[in-house]
Amino acid sequence: MPTKETALQAILDQGLLPLFFYEDPQVSLEIIQTLYKAGVRTLEYTNRGPAALENFKYLKQELQQYPDLHLGIGTIKTEAQANDFLKAGADYIVAPIVDPAVGSLVHEAGLLWIPGCFTPTEIHVAQQAEAALIKIFPANIVGPAFVSSIKELFPGQLFIPTGGVEMEENNFKTWFKSGVCAVGMGSKLISKDILANRQYDQLHTLTQQALHLAQTCRL
Repeated sequence: MPTKETALQAILDQGLLPLFFYEDPQVSLEIIQTLYKAGVRTLEYTNRGPAALENFKYLKQELQQYPDLHLGIGTIKTEAQANDFLKAGADYIVAPIVDPAVGSLVHEAGLLWIPGCFTPTEIHVAQQAEAALIKIFPANIVGPAFVSSIKELFPGQLFIPTGGVEMEENNFKTWFKSGVCAVGMGSKLISKDILANRQYDQLHTLTQQALHLAQTCRL
């Protein structure tokens, strides 16, 4: 069983958090299997469509053969959503906002809650709600300079940017130099073309490149 600690450690070890949603559950499964083959051991499926909950239940069932894979759910904004996906077996909960009530629900389940923050005030609220890892979102708006500027205000706090992370060595280096512990990648890794055309070989190659960048650029 995953715990708050094991889910967090998996993200820290990997240095990269892939995230995506797709309407077709079988394609979603094949995407995750491709990510796994490339070396991914933790990823975020996002609650971005009406099929998300049923898809997630299907994925959890089919992924039982991968006991070392952590499957989190993202875009969780309410207690009701969190409760539904916790019941469906989510290994951790990611949000685009800060709602301490959601955090309490997730923490009561003994799991990791990753709220999304955009300002120092939101980071403070998340920290007071005992968020071990905070998502900087949308990171493309604030950039690495934001993390560099606020890091000293919140000593020991772990940050992960989502949005604005490019598949480029300099971009990875700039983010890690700013003080983040990992980076989240959505469409810059799992593009619409890859999803629509099932370009799994390309995804495998890109994922290996991203994992390599995450490992080398944070040194």
